[in-house]
Amino acid sequence: MDYKSYSMELGGRTLTVDINRVAKQANGAALMHYGDTMVLSTATASEQPREGIDFFPLSVEFEEKMYAVGKIPGGFNKREGKASENAVLTARVIDRPMRPLFPKDYRNDCTLNNLVLSVDPSCRPELVAMLGSAIATSISDIPFDGPCATTQIGMIDGEFIVNPSQEQWKNGDLNLTVASTSEKVIMIEAGANEIPEAKMIEAIYKAHEINQTIIAFINGIVAEVGKKKHEYVSCAVPEELFEEIKKIVPPEEMETAVFTDDKQVREGNISEITAKLNEAFADKEEWLALLPDAIYQYEKKTVRKMILKDHKRPDGREITQIRPLAAEVDIIPRVHGSSMFTRGQTQICDICTLAPLSEMQKVDGLDANEVSKRYMHHYNFPSYSVGETKPSRGPGRREIGHGALAERALIPVLPSEEEFPYAIRCVSETFESNGSTSMASTCASCMSLMAAGVPIKKMVAGISCGLVTGDTDDDFVLLTDIQGLEDFFGDMDFKVTGTTEGITAIQMDIKIHGLTRPIVEGAIARCREARLFIMDTCMKPAISAPRPQVSEFAPKIIQIKIDPEKIGDVVGQRGKTINAIIDQTGVKIDITDDGSVSICGTDPEMMDKALELVKIIVTDFEAGQMYQGKVVSIKEFGAFIEFAPGKEGLVHISKIAKERVNRVEDYLTLGDEVKVKCLGKDSQGRLSFSIKDAK
Repeated sequence: MDYKSYSMELGGRTLTVDINRVAKQANGAALMHYGDTMVLSTATASEQPREGIDFFPLSVEFEEKMYAVGKIPGGFNKREGKASENAVLTARVIDRPMRPLFPKDYRNDCTLNNLVLSVDPSCRPELVAMLGSAIATSISDIPFDGPCATTQIGMIDGEFIVNPSQEQWKNGDLNLTVASTSEKVIMIEAGANEIPEAKMIEAIYKAHEINQTIIAFINGIVAEVGKKKHEYVSCAVPEELFEEIKKIVPPEEMETAVFTDDKQVREGNISEITAKLNEAFADKEEWLALLPDAIYQYEKKTVRKMILKDHKRPDGREITQIRPLAAEVDIIPRVHGSSMFTRGQTQICDICTLAPLSEMQKVDGLDANEVSKRYMHHYNFPSYSVGETKPSRGPGRREIGHGALAERALIPVLPSEEEFPYAIRCVSETFESNGSTSMASTCASCMSLMAAGVPIKKMVAGISCGLVTGDTDDDFVLLTDIQGLEDFFGDMDFKVTGTTEGITAIQMDIKIHGLTRPIVEGAIARCREARLFIMDTCMKPAISAPRPQVSEFAPKIIQIKIDPEKIGDVVGQRGKTINAIIDQTGVKIDITDDGSVSICGTDPEMMDKALELVKIIVTDFEAGQMYQGKVVSIKEFGAFIEFAPGKEGLVHISKIAKERVNRVEDYLTLGDEVKVKCLGKDSQGRLSFSIKDAK
C-alpha cells in the first residue's frame, strides 16, 4: 500500500509519523518527524521462540549518527563505534515502559531499533525515539498490550515546559520523563534540582495527561494501518506441573525455605528443593526442562502471597523497616576521599578523585550544548558481590545506568566551577549486593565527596520502594528498602534520591501495566521518610559536613584572572614559555579563553613559584620593580638576565656594581642567580635592569 502520514500538535510543535514509507520488511516501522528531528523506529521479531531460555529476549537500540548534527566522528576511526553512554541510557529508558507490555510467556527474539537521522536542538531525539518505538510496535504484528506514550517535562523559573529543547533540558531545574498507558503511569525517570515532592507529583501527572492525547493519536494510526497480532508458542508453565510440585513440596515447606534474612541460606534451601524435585521427576523429561522456571514461579507466588496477605517479608522485617545500616569514611589510605555504606547485605565502597578541570570528560555526541562533563560517577558490579563467578567484560548497560543515576542524584548539590575548580570522579565498587546497590552508591558517593573536601551544598541519600499488587487497583502493599528477592518477585523498583528539601533523582521500573496515583504518591512519600532516616541515623554520624580542606594527597589549585590579551605572553611561541614554567615547577597550568589561569600541584612552594612567574609575565613592567633572575647571556657591554621563562632584560656593564667594572666576567657567570631592579626600557626597547641599585 502507499505510505500514509499522520500528524498532531505536541508541545507547540508538529509531530508527524510516516507509515509504510521506508523499512517495509520490518514487522513495524515508523519514520518520525518532530520539528527537524527525524528518527526511524523499527520493531522486528523472530518467527519462532528461542529455545532454552526463561526470559523475553528484547533488545533496544538507539543509534546516534554524527551526520545527524553535521559532524564527522572524532578519533582515528571515522565511523561510529560502540554506543555512547547517552545512547545506552536512552535505550534503557525506551526498554523500561515497553517490556512489561509484551506477553510474559513470549520468547521470540524482538528488537526495537531507533536510527537518529537528523537532530533539531529544539526537539530532543530521545523523546522522538521513545514515541517511535511505541508506534512501530503497536502497528506491527508483534504481540503487544500497548500503546504507551512518553512526555518529557522541564521546569524553568517554576514553570513547567512540555518537551523542552536541548538547552532548556540542560539548564532547567527538572528533567522528567514519564511514560503512560491509557490508564496508568508505567515509567518515571527524573533528575531534579531539589524539587519538592508535591511539585514532582504535579509534573508527573501533567505528563500523564499529555500522554493520553498521544495514545489517542496512536490508536487512530493502529486502527487504520495496524497489522493483526501473530500467534505465538506460549512458554508458560503448565498448571498440572505446579500441582505435582505442591504434592512433593507443600506450600509450608516453600515458605520455610524462602523466609530468612540471609541470602545464602535461602539459596541453599532452594537448591535442596530443586534437587528433591529433579529426583522426583527424573523419569519425566518433558517436565524436567520446565522445572527451573516452575520452581521460580512457585517461589515467587509464595513470597507475593505472604507479603500481600500477611504483610510478612522474607527477612522478617516490618513493611516500612529499613535493613541494618552502617557507614564509615577514610577506609582507603592515600586516595582523595573514600567511604563505605552498608545496608543489610548490600555494601558499596566509593572512592572520590579530584583533578584539574582540564581532566573533564569530553563528550562527542548529538547534543551540541554538552561538550564536556565535570562530574563523573562510575559504578562497578563484579560477580563476587553476589557469590558468582564470571569473567569481567567491562561495564554493561546496567552498570552504566546505575552510575548515571547516582551521578544525576548528586549533580544538584555540587559546588560551581568558580567555587571549586576541580573535575570530580566517584567510583562505586560493589562489595556485596542484595538489592538497590544504586541507592547505596548514592549514599556512599555523598559521603566520599564530603570526605574529599568537596563543599557540596547538602547531603543526599537514596532508597528504593517496592510493590506487591493483588487483583484490584486498591489491593497493594508498598515495601520500604526492597532486597533482591522482593525486587525479583515484586512489581516495582521505585528509586528516589534527594536532600531534606526535595528530590534530586527518580528511576522507576515496573513489571506490571502501570501504577495508580495512590501508589505513586505513596512510594514518593515513603522514600522521603526513609532517606531522612538514613541521613540522620547513619550518614551524619559518619561524616556530617564536607571537610574544610581537600585531602593532603589531592592536588591543590590556585586560580587567578589575567588580561585575555596576555594569554599569548604566558603561553609563548609554540608553548615555550608555559612549558618552561611547568618544567621548572612541576605544576599543571590550564588557561581558558577568558583569562582564567589554574595552577595545579601538590607542592605549595612550587605552586607559589609558578604563580609568581605568571604574574611577572602578565605585569606591565615599570621602573623600580624588583625581580630575581638568572644570567643567561654575557656580552662585552653587559649581561642578559632571564627573570621569567621567555622574559629577559639587560644589565648594562655600568649597572653591575658601584665600582667601575672592566670585564663582565669578573662579576658574573652564566647561571648566576641575581636580584635586579627594573630601570624601564632602553633606547632599543629592551628592559633595562640594575644589579647595583637592587642591593
